[in-house]
Amino acid sequence: MGAGTEPNGSSRSDDEWEQFLRESVAGTADAPKEPSARARDVAKRLRAEPGRGPEGWRSYTPARPKRRTGWYVVGLLASLVLLVVALAPGRIVDLFAGADSPPLAAETARPTQAPSAEATQRPTVEEPFRGSPAASWASGAAGITVPKAGAVGWMSAAEVERALAHSRDFLVASSLDQAVLRGEHPEKAITLINPHQQDVQDFLKTAFRTPSEKSDPLLLFSRSQPSRTRLVGDVVKTRGRLTYREGEHGALQVTADVTFVYPVTRANAGGDSEIVRTIVRRELVLSWDDPDKVITEPGTFSIVSNKYDMTNGGCGAPTGYFVPPFDTDPRADEAGTEVDPYDRSARVGEGLSSEHECARATRS
Repeated sequence: MGAGTEPNGSSRSDDEWEQFLRESVAGTADAPKEPSARARDVAKRLRAEPGRGPEGWRSYTPARPKRRTGWYVVGLLASLVLLVVALAPGRIVDLFAGADSPPLAAETARPTQAPSAEATQRPTVEEPFRGSPAASWASGAAGITVPKAGAVGWMSAAEVERALAHSRDFLVASSLDQAVLRGEHPEKAITLINPHQQDVQDFLKTAFRTPSEKSDPLLLFSRSQPSRTRLVGDVVKTRGRLTYREGEHGALQVTADVTFVYPVTRANAGGDSEIVRTIVRRELVLSWDDPDKVITEPGTFSIVSNKYDMTNGGCGAPTGYFVPPFDTDPRADEAGTEVDPYDRSARVGEGLSSEHECARATRS
């Protein structure tokens, strides 16, 4: 086959092939079944020219009229906003005022002061933490800071890490578990407590059967009576941290200091019902004992001490459940010491005359 001759016997000059290839780029010509050697040479030369080749093929797009729809959309949205403002201006203010606050960084040390005051806004079913510092707190276990683990006493760093995780598991199972919050028995939390710690086991046996000031389930567990109250939504806001050190007999001693905020309403309330925030700050000291020195079971801890501050949780005789005061309920805490339940700079119980005094919240 001679130079420039196609398989079907026809012949094209260099100029014809160049014109054909240019038309092919523009999409106006049918490609031959197989280019000749001359055609391949011409194509190679075209690709080598500036602005040609695979990239140059798409470097130019013919101008096309554009439909300017963007301004129509903006105008339509602006009109809708103006209409809503005209019909319900208060709702627009609520929308922006009730927006979630920026999340706080995790707490790694005791704060030096109370959180700043929030705008006075009533909570709603959609925003139950509105108007409180808890609006910017983390939710659930995410608000409990766990420190980096290191070897302590009889435990390696890996064992300390597991113990810290189980300590937080106890806080979740005792104060965040949805079933426990509805008043059910905290079985999962109890399994983490050393079954050989007799004083605590005696407390557990009597607390749920006959609650009293000294044997009240609320000392360790957060519970509501489902026939009276219910949690608004399924989120509990938390803020606090775990710390650890070496305790007696080389034990790992973990201290938990965490505040829990529970938005609740009446059990049979409607969508626009009153919402009360029960706020509980717990301080627990847990001992992960060396089984060679203390009778214990693997994966369990002993309770060294426990303290808690509670506001809007009830001030009458202990029932084993939170009894939040609603507007129509008689208030038993009117004469109580005023405390800021969001102030984590003070120690638990500081400023109260006794551990059983019913404190009155300065804000909730």
